[in-house]
Amino acid sequence: MAHNDLRPVVKLRSTAGTGHTYVTRKNRRNDPDRMELRKYDPIARRHVTFREER
Repeated sequence: MAHNDLRPVVKLRSTAGTGHTYVTRKNRRNDPDRMELRKYDPIARRHVTFREER
């Protein structure tokens, strides 16, 4: 399967400073800016904002 540059793999790093990351794909056409998602951080044991890291 060919890798597509339109849907790159991005790392989402926790803003709580725990170093926890999620790995996901995003559509560059729909989301050209950096993604911010609110997800669960198991180290901090609460929901925090995760920002895209390049």
